[in-house]
Amino acid sequence: MQRLLGRLTALYRTTAVRLSAVYLLLFAACAAVLVFYVSSMSEGLLQQQMREAVAQEAEQIERIFDNNGMNGLLRTLERRARQPGANLYIIASPTGEVLAGNVASIQPGVLDTEGWTTIPFRYQRYQEEARGTNRPMAYAQVNVLSNGLRILVGRDLGEPENFRKLVRQALMVALGVMGVGALAIWYLIGRNALKRMDRMSDASQRIMAGDLSQRLPTSGSGDEFDRLSESLNTMLGRIEKLGEGLKQVSDNIAHDLKTPLTRLRNKAEAALAVGDGADHRSALEEMIVESDQLIRTFNALLMISRVEAGQAPAEMSAVDISGITHDSAELYEPVAEDCGLKFTTDIVEGIEVKGNRELVGQALGNLIDNAIKYAEGSDGEPDIRISLARRDNEIVLAVADSGPGVPEEKYGDVIERFVRLDASRSKPGTGLGLSLVAAVMEMHQGRLELDATHPDRENNRGLTVRMVFPVLPD
Repeated sequence: MQRLLGRLTALYRTTAVRLSAVYLLLFAACAAVLVFYVSSMSEGLLQQQMREAVAQEAEQIERIFDNNGMNGLLRTLERRARQPGANLYIIASPTGEVLAGNVASIQPGVLDTEGWTTIPFRYQRYQEEARGTNRPMAYAQVNVLSNGLRILVGRDLGEPENFRKLVRQALMVALGVMGVGALAIWYLIGRNALKRMDRMSDASQRIMAGDLSQRLPTSGSGDEFDRLSESLNTMLGRIEKLGEGLKQVSDNIAHDLKTPLTRLRNKAEAALAVGDGADHRSALEEMIVESDQLIRTFNALLMISRVEAGQAPAEMSAVDISGITHDSAELYEPVAEDCGLKFTTDIVEGIEVKGNRELVGQALGNLIDNAIKYAEGSDGEPDIRISLARRDNEIVLAVADSGPGVPEEKYGDVIERFVRLDASRSKPGTGLGLSLVAAVMEMHQGRLELDATHPDRENNRGLTVRMVFPVLPD
């Protein structure tokens, strides 16, 4: 019993159950008003119909008296009085004395007033036992004939009253059934809502305990609980991804930055050991170079984290990506030529995307810088090729090089932070370039594609990196 009371108390504390209780009370009040309104309207309608029928019959009796006289009137009333369920008929003197009819006694004062009796009166038929105050009741209309006699035509209230009671009883039973059903539905809905909330609470407890892989349960109905769970699950997925990224960054910093920091320390010791002179200055300059590389690494990490967290410094707007590609190509083409590389472009003019000009330019610069690092000179085909074009409903900005390329199974690895393949360990860099480009493309609701520049070759297949943007809506 105590457990049941506790369960009911927990149910009542839920918003769904409270709202259901309010709806139930409002429904019960409206239903009660409806019951009394319908029964009152039914009673009024029956009384109106009864009054019209009595008035019509009274008019017929007057016409019979006018056409056939007193004898015709008596024969008509005698015939109608013998019919089953007959109305009340009385012929009374001008003083109210009953002369004929099918009523043995009538409540005093009824025959004294002409017209419809607004208040029901008591009567007793012939061959019926007197039941005191429990005698039947009726409405009637009293008309005065031309000879001064009074004619009463009435109708017993037993049938209309029974009908009114039947209507009210049926409505009350229906109200009771609906009330019981509403209580059952209220309990079931509340229990179901409480179970779902309990499941969500249990999942939340596990998430707060540190298990970010947990997700709030959904029923697949698409209701407000499912929509809330889906939104929170999306948020949890984002938090989990950011947490994993933070852990990965921490691990990578511990491993990949250990070497440059060690070199920096060794150069500082060497600078102290050589004393003054050109060697001392050269050691200090090398320390500055190493420091600058570390600063660039941390700046890249900071930019990636801000982009992934949606905290980019500039707003998204329509930008001329054709102009950005031209500017980047003009900036890096002399650098490529100094390295003995062939640099070509194929840029469609007038293309715009919704994005951040600075971030798109920085991402493209990273791709071109990587291409210059890894491209290898050849006599025929271009070593670096930049292209911009439309492809179906997408904008594709591609940077292709003629370097050694990346194995297909490593495409997913090279976009992770600090990941550098063994063949590129001798090249300058931090392994953050493609990570920044991937973060920028995710921010722009696009994607990053990697492919071999020359897939038919066994060696020096090259790498083509495509930045795929959605088309700017009209």
